[in-house]
Amino acid sequence: MAGDQLRILLVGNGGREHTLAWKLSQSPKVESIHIVPGNGGTAGTSKCQNIPGISQEDFPALVKYAKNNNLNFLVPGPEAPLVAGIMDHFAQHAPSIRVFGPSKAAASMEGSKTFSKDFMLRHKIPTARYANFSDYEQARKHLDEVDYRVVIKADGLAAGKGVVLPGTKAEGQEALKGIMLTKEFGDAGNAVVIEEFLEGEEISILSLSDGMSIVSLPPAQDHKRIGEGDTGPNTGGMGTYAPAPVATKEVLERIEREVLKPTIDGMRQEGFPFRGCLFTGFMITKDGPRLLEYNVRFGDPESQSCLPLLESDLAELIVACCEGTLAKHTLLTSMQSACTVVVAAGGYPGSYAKGTPMTVQEPNQEGTHVFHAGTSLSSDGQLKTSGGRVIASTATGQTLREAVDRAYQGVSAIKFEGMQYRKDIAHRALK
Repeated sequence: MAGDQLRILLVGNGGREHTLAWKLSQSPKVESIHIVPGNGGTAGTSKCQNIPGISQEDFPALVKYAKNNNLNFLVPGPEAPLVAGIMDHFAQHAPSIRVFGPSKAAASMEGSKTFSKDFMLRHKIPTARYANFSDYEQARKHLDEVDYRVVIKADGLAAGKGVVLPGTKAEGQEALKGIMLTKEFGDAGNAVVIEEFLEGEEISILSLSDGMSIVSLPPAQDHKRIGEGDTGPNTGGMGTYAPAPVATKEVLERIEREVLKPTIDGMRQEGFPFRGCLFTGFMITKDGPRLLEYNVRFGDPESQSCLPLLESDLAELIVACCEGTLAKHTLLTSMQSACTVVVAAGGYPGSYAKGTPMTVQEPNQEGTHVFHAGTSLSSDGQLKTSGGRVIASTATGQTLREAVDRAYQGVSAIKFEGMQYRKDIAHRALK
């Protein structure tokens, strides 16, 4: 594999997948990238072709397509196929195709919040106080009795929206009812984690691992709320910047020592080694970093800010993760800053229109990129919206201020009816 040209099957259709396709296509090791199903941006990316006729969840069809087209490498983008066991399916039915991504067992670290919190406890990883519940009545009583502010999390996958931060006990009880009884997040709410609310700034770290070694991209900060000043409902993420200055050298050293290494070692010791991209979300509290969650894939929209800062060959690194040779490689990153501004459909994260015609001009300044997410091309080549988070403008700069200004200049090249975006991305770092 080390000497082979990579013919990649990339699964997904979001901004993360467009960014991965863009970055992987730059590698001389990559011959072609087939994206299932892809979006309006991946359709025009070098070395890439969209394969819209296959479902991301149809593993037998994906195996058949990969074999018929002589593909030799699989990169699953989103969490759902990983949690459903796409890596295990390919290992059984197409063992010659390498997979950059964890096994179904290892993907439980994202697939179940209760599983991951219990793992943190077993391995003494610093996190918030918590309790897990699958019985509504017990959860209701616990919420009544705790004497601290809480966060309520649906146990399963909820597209980044299964976390509620109630301001009062009454709001908490309403949220609990919505998750566990009326099933706002479907089966993801069959169980919940009720944990202590932590004060501080959040950061996200994307790390690559081969199950033994781990290397990380610059720390990013996401903006989850829809409105300026971090107001309104939670979203999948409205923008990011990297590196986040709140993650000092000392903080990053603690994260490596207290969280990343114990996690990779613990997973290996427990029999489900992690190979792929491990996303860790932290709250930087007055007492130091506290782990909020694990995700088992590249973040979205963190990837859009972090990958433009990567100077190493991403294809080389992901092959090394599959071959267990990551320790022989160095992950090099730029000294620049990056900022991503997500443009969403009007009404998001509530109901929103799809199929709205849009125009996007290619950015005319170096270091500015447009990464598509919820976009598609009609049969006549018209670009249209197809999701809530539609598209993003990413820019790099010598300073964070320069990166932010350029990213907003990039937004001006995007036009569609009802578009909305936050005007204050990176406000904590620039205040």
